[in-house]
This record gives sequence, C-alpha cells and structure tokens, in this order.
Amino acid sequence: MVSARKVVVVTGASQGIGAGLVRGFLDRGDRVVANSRSIEAADATDMVSVAGDIADPAVADRVIARAVEAFGRVDTLVNNAGIFISKPFTEYTEADFARKVAVNLAGFFFVSQAAVRQMLAQGGGGHIVNMTTTLVRQPVKGVPSALASLTKGGLDAVTRSLAIEYADRGIRVNTVAPGTIKTPMHSPEALAEAAALHPLGRVGEIQEIVDAVLYLDSAAFVTGETLYVDGGAHAGHW
Repeated sequence: MVSARKVVVVTGASQGIGAGLVRGFLDRGDRVVANSRSIEAADATDMVSVAGDIADPAVADRVIARAVEAFGRVDTLVNNAGIFISKPFTEYTEADFARKVAVNLAGFFFVSQAAVRQMLAQGGGGHIVNMTTTLVRQPVKGVPSALASLTKGGLDAVTRSLAIEYADRGIRVNTVAPGTIKTPMHSPEALAEAAALHPLGRVGEIQEIVDAVLYLDSAAFVTGETLYVDGGAHAGHW
C-alpha cells in the first residue's frame, strides 16, 4: 500500500551528518531504515536499523529487503556513507585506495542497484541522493584530495547518468556537495582553519546539509542536480 509518508534509507547513519539525516526525516514524519557498521539496534514504529558494511553486496541487499519487510517499500535512498583521506598523491597506500573505493564507490553501487530494482518493482518513482564534496569541483592546494576526487567525483558524474537513465520511470537522482561541516570528526582547531577556506567565513552545520537533502527530496522537478552547500567554496578561488 502506498503511503504519503516516505520510506527512506540512510547509509552512514550512526553519527554526524547521517544521524542528523535520520532525525530530519523522522521529524518530517517519514519512516527510516538506518545503516552503518556500528549502528545501535533499533526496531521501532518509524525506524529500524541494519548493521553492516554497506560496501558488502549482501549487506546492501539486506538493507533494502529490511525496508520492504518493515515498511513495504523504498521511496528515497541517501548514500551518505563515505570516508575522506587527505594525503599527497604519492603517499596514498594500496590500503587507502582499497578502502576509499570500497566505502565511497561500492558503498554506493550495490545499495543503489537494490534500491532502483525495488523502486521499479513498485511501479517506478523514487529518489536517490548522493553525498560528495565541494573538493570535486574546487580543489584546494592545502587539502590534497586526489582519492576524494576520484571516488566522490565518480558519484557526481553518475548522478547525471542515472538521472537521465531513469527519468522516464520517475526516479530522480541528485547530489549534495558539502564543504567542511561541524561534526565530531573535526577538532576545534581544524574547524577554525577550515572556516577560512569558505568565502562565507565559517564552516557548515549538520542541519544545513539536512535541509539541503530534504529540499531535494521534496523538489519533484529537480533531477541530475549537484547542490553545493559549502559557503561559496565551489564558486572560485578564495
């Protein structure tokens, strides 16, 4: 049965932006399936959790299957899981490369495939939101980020590809590209330094990313879009 309340899958949901997204969708009245490797067990009326590495195809399938089991459908997938490793290009290791490809690319690929299959089985319609970084568009000399550009840049490109491929089936695909956001992963010192990289002179708040995702999820005539939430960093050198 189709409900006016959406069923939303959020990966990387245990802390920071992911936890904020879960709260944002729940506050909007939606039902949420939350995934991360370390997420606490939850089995409530409006939220369930699925622990596991989203880069594992079996976990990806289990996340979507759990959404259908608990709530009957999947309307929105937010591919929030991701990691950032900043190193000079020649200092990246094989382990760095494998980890980035696993989380940032495989962590998108398998769960997005499963979500699209489910959306098509429901008769079409749905929304995928990817999370990238402003560094894809505007690299910064003092922040070496080749692996971010390689992996998150792939998500930026595939956003437009999938938006065109599935537009006639009513499935929209968009991306949010944050600047530096105030989360527990950043020390106060790092946040102070990062503020200077943003033309607006500060770092972003988690709620500002949540607001961007919620906007895209409600913007029925928007697909293939990359929405920069980065204090103007993408607009040019600063």
